[in-house]
Amino acid sequence: MTKALKYISLVLLFGLLILIRVFEEQLFYDPYLAFFKNDYLYIDSPRQEVFKLTLFTTLRYVMNTIISLGILFVLFKDLGVLKFATLIYVIAYVTLITLFLYFVINPKQSDYYLFFNTRRFLIQPVILLLLIPAFYYHQQRA
Repeated sequence: MTKALKYISLVLLFGLLILIRVFEEQLFYDPYLAFFKNDYLYIDSPRQEVFKLTLFTTLRYVMNTIISLGILFVLFKDLGVLKFATLIYVIAYVTLITLFLYFVINPKQSDYYLFFNTRRFLIQPVILLLLIPAFYYHQQRA
């Protein structure tokens, strides 16, 4: 892969992540978008359809994951990195969605901050921001 193609691919993939964020209100059902924009520590949790919310949160996580794996592959060109990152994403999803469902089903104001951060890992490509320097560091040490 030439450098120009690599950079174009990275710009397109990061652009897709940005588009998901920009159009999140149109693409996904998520009553917590408005909730967490307000002073959420002092108001009650919004009503939501748990199945629909879980489905759209999963869809967003999968979209971000596929694009993130593409970014990792373009950056490192290593199937081992891709396999390990996929394993991390699967384990993270199972852990995070379990916590997410707990917080959705049992909303408590004392848990809102933890819920906010758990949800952030599911709907934003935060894991990618952790994996890029980790794989880069590993590559430099090898």
